Amino acid sequence: MHPLLTTEIGTVRKKWKGRLPVALLYPNTYPLAVSNLGFQLLYRLLNTSEEIVCERFVYPQEREPFRSLESGRPLADFPLVFGSISFEHDYAHLTAMLAAGGVAPYAADRPGEIAPGSPLVVLGGVGVFMNPEPLALFADLMVIGEAEPVLPRLLPALAGLTDRHQLTEIGATIPGCYIPSAYSFRYDSDGRVREISASEGLPQQVRRVALEKSDQAAHSEILSPEAELGMYMTELGRGCSRGCRFCAAGFIYRPPRPWSAEAVLDGLARRPPEVDRVGLLGMEMADSELLDRISGFLQASACSLSFSSLRADRISPRLLELLSHSGLKSVAIAPDGCSERLRGVINKGLSEDDLIAAAVALVDAGIYTLKLYVMVGLPTETEQDLAEFVRLVQKIRQEILPIGQKKGRLCELILSVNSFVPKPWTPFQYLSFGGQERGRAMQDRDCTAAVLNLKKKIKYLKKSFAKVDNLHIKVDRPDKVLAQAVFSRADRRIGPALLDIGMGKATFKQAMKKHNLSSWQYAVRPREDDELFCWQVVDQGIQAGYLVKELERSLAGQSTPPCDPSLCRRCGVCGE
Repeated sequence: MHPLLTTEIGTVRKKWKGRLPVALLYPNTYPLAVSNLGFQLLYRLLNTSEEIVCERFVYPQEREPFRSLESGRPLADFPLVFGSISFEHDYAHLTAMLAAGGVAPYAADRPGEIAPGSPLVVLGGVGVFMNPEPLALFADLMVIGEAEPVLPRLLPALAGLTDRHQLTEIGATIPGCYIPSAYSFRYDSDGRVREISASEGLPQQVRRVALEKSDQAAHSEILSPEAELGMYMTELGRGCSRGCRFCAAGFIYRPPRPWSAEAVLDGLARRPPEVDRVGLLGMEMADSELLDRISGFLQASACSLSFSSLRADRISPRLLELLSHSGLKSVAIAPDGCSERLRGVINKGLSEDDLIAAAVALVDAGIYTLKLYVMVGLPTETEQDLAEFVRLVQKIRQEILPIGQKKGRLCELILSVNSFVPKPWTPFQYLSFGGQERGRAMQDRDCTAAVLNLKKKIKYLKKSFAKVDNLHIKVDRPDKVLAQAVFSRADRRIGPALLDIGMGKATFKQAMKKHNLSSWQYAVRPREDDELFCWQVVDQGIQAGYLVKELERSLAGQSTPPCDPSLCRRCGVCGE
């Protein structure tokens, strides 16, 4: 057993005799793995079956041996390997983990027989069902969608599988199962996808599968003092009704599904009594009744509260009371767009007054450190938009500093400035990384101008805030974010580059050059309205043309109302 597990709560240890061994990989370090609710959910679902023994593998730190956490066994001992992938920067880690475990990284190089040493590799997670193609060469099977509705049929089918050629039957009969080797892609001389072909008997597109409802909200199964997020987490639902045009989660998790108060409270009630910090995922789904009941539960349990960020226009008196009782030191709100005009472009729906009022209310409730998340490089962004953000921050400071002084506390602002990355299945999937206009992006045909454009904007903001007291600004590096932008919209031709990066044989730039791949082609080249994308091998249920219409509305500064499955049928996910 790994030493980290001596302080872990929720570890599952089973005897191997008579059980099917399943390895569960998380392509990052233990503190991040044990903080990922999706990874924990999958660990529980797999171990719920008495016929399965599931053990975890995480990306090793320093010269740590690559063995399972629970029993210290090598990956070669497991005939089934599951991988949970959430983020693009973990793609290369996944390839390295397969190779380090003695598994042929490419599915095509594995023998037909499934056995320890040549396991079946199954990949899933939001990174996979957003765009499965960057990792397609490494997977025998990919799960498109949420695990709960897929695994009850998939696991018995996999348990009886002896040969990889039998996978086609699974792809034909079990919804949400994508067999990458059974699909082929034809590209034109410019590298664009022209045709996607499925083997006989398989669907042309693999429909994403979603959990319709739940009597119990997903919650932390494992707790550890080493976790990046040291708290007990419970989700309030899945998806988001807002439809922010930059956010893939708002489109690929449709329709939004808030869980009932009973389901959420049941999840909270499973908290170990010695844990006194609770994190809520999906605060935008909390109505006043749910907040009342959560508040009562937390106060009765003497628990503090945490969450990733709040919508500035959803800060109610009840929520402020809950925050005040929770002893929070800081709260994040996300303008996302630098100006009110840009927030209209991205369909954020937040006014300057909303943001200032939220800041004042939070500080008045005793929260003296505010974090503001904002992006640069959004479509149509100009220096005037950046200047408006500078003025907004100054106005927020003017409003909150006297409140803090009156209470004898110092108010602090932390600005997190990130480069916008166009994501598949969003209205902005057609646009360029770097915020360049279509004509300029096509003319330059490299990434230099895009990266310099972002650096210039970040420099402007850093200079504007350089002499402001009690304000800290955190920025990303656009040249590093470029890799994320490439992987986000890449097809399976990126696979060899990912493997070289993961194995430490090449840097990102070296790997792209070695395999004759163009970062501009993936990250910067504007897409045509009717272009076929590699990720359209997945069917998210969004009707043809909807995302183009949303892009047009965006560029015209028009808003789209929040998604309401009981009323609207705009995008097609909820049917006619």
